[in-house]
Amino acid sequence: MSRPMMILIAGPYRSGTGDDPARMAENLARLEAAAWPIFRKGHVPMIGEWAALPILRGAAEGAGGGAPGGALWDQVMHPTAHRLLQRCDGVLRLPGASAGADQDVRIAGELGLPVWHALDEIPEVTEVAA
Repeated sequence: MSRPMMILIAGPYRSGTGDDPARMAENLARLEAAAWPIFRKGHVPMIGEWAALPILRGAAEGAGGGAPGGALWDQVMHPTAHRLLQRCDGVLRLPGASAGADQDVRIAGELGLPVWHALDEIPEVTEVAA
């Protein structure tokens, strides 16, 4: 492979947390743990929450809150990942129950994007531009 890809890392974020912020942070850390190996392969890792959380915070300031599962949350979180998928070249689906990650995989399939289930399945870039 000669061209770096932007790869969306999809997996549980809110799922199974009971909306506990500490457990959600643990899930985000698991997603982020895949970022460095993807980068080392020559690609750009992306996690939907990296983009969605600042949007949600900005929107919540004017709308009175963005609690998990609320109307504002639903308007921002998954739609952000779906918009990102329009710019991504593939998806790494990490283990764990997640309706949102399953939806990301479905959309990736509709877009004809590859979906990997393990880091070692992702090809390395052989010629990285400086």
